[in-house]
Amino acid sequence: MLRPAVLLLLAAFSAAALADPPPEPKVEKTVAEDDQVRIEELKVRGEAKKVTVKNKLPKAPDYEIVVNDAGRESAGGTGTGLPKSGSGTRVWQVLKF
Repeated sequence: MLRPAVLLLLAAFSAAALADPPPEPKVEKTVAEDDQVRIEELKVRGEAKKVTVKNKLPKAPDYEIVVNDAGRESAGGTGTGLPKSGSGTRVWQVLKF
């Protein structure tokens, strides 16, 4: 016969196995567009993760804004030659594979 402590432990494991999985994070894709640019933004749990700016003007390159994580210092900034702002750093794609 199983001891009560073992039965209690087995009941706890079976209840954990039957519990609902955690909910999926809320993902939003927004697009803002005018006659010169199209801005696509991806947000996860309300926090911007990716911002892409696509220019409609000829010879104007598309670029992405690398969004700074909240509470973290960005890779760019003083001494690196990269512009630093509160929202992120502009990055241009040079080569496409």
